[in-house]
Amino acid sequence: MTRKMIPNNDATIDDDDAPVGRVLTRREVLALLGTAGALACAPAALNAASSAAAAGASVSGTVAAPSCIVRPALTEGPYFVDEKLNRTDIGTEPSTGAVKSGIQLALTFNVSRVASSGCTALANAQVDVWHCDAAGVYSDASDPSFNTKGQKFLRGYQLTDANGKASFTTIYPGWYGGRAVHIHFKIRTTNGSQVSDFTSQLFFDDSLNSEVFAQAPYNQKTGSFLRNAQDGIYTGGGDKLLLKPTKSGSSYTATFDIGLA
Repeated sequence: MTRKMIPNNDATIDDDDAPVGRVLTRREVLALLGTAGALACAPAALNAASSAAAAGASVSGTVAAPSCIVRPALTEGPYFVDEKLNRTDIGTEPSTGAVKSGIQLALTFNVSRVASSGCTALANAQVDVWHCDAAGVYSDASDPSFNTKGQKFLRGYQLTDANGKASFTTIYPGWYGGRAVHIHFKIRTTNGSQVSDFTSQLFFDDSLNSEVFAQAPYNQKTGSFLRNAQDGIYTGGGDKLLLKPTKSGSSYTATFDIGLA
């Protein structure tokens, strides 16, 4: 892959990690929910605030917008690899069984399908998760600062159950230059022969990042992480994608609800 670096608040960022897409307006939300044909298309990301504002409103006086939690799409970035690795615990390297060091994070997705009549749990959706390790390194990638081709740590997918739930055991991600702390995810759904996907990223509060990175093994990395407000991808909708982990002992648990139209 040819890499071109562009400036981003005195840091660098890959050109294929630049923000894409946009958040829909309230009018567009209502138009989408009032058009049956649109609901059969690829999953669309809607603005949570717009959806809430539209709740109780109607299209042509008959179709009410649901109060589902919906999120904006964000760029896939340069490090997605379709490993087809079905597993719950993504914190290990499957070729060796080695466990990645870091603070444990239990991450659960609750996935729903948005329709004009409301939300229903979306079963059998494939939820892929991938992110860097405590040192800011991705697996199965070639980068000027590392080469991990053939390794598959911190990658995997789960199919949502009948309640739209998919759970992962991983570690709190580290950081690297040019990006705020984040986790990538992709949700793929199948309708007959048509496969659609929705891709976005999860973020963490800056104060929590500071607390985590003061601990081992994260504190072995010199420098400082990029704050959310300095990340152009975060400012493109990341505030709707903030995780709010709860601490239990030395580990964290987080749940993320998302509706797909």
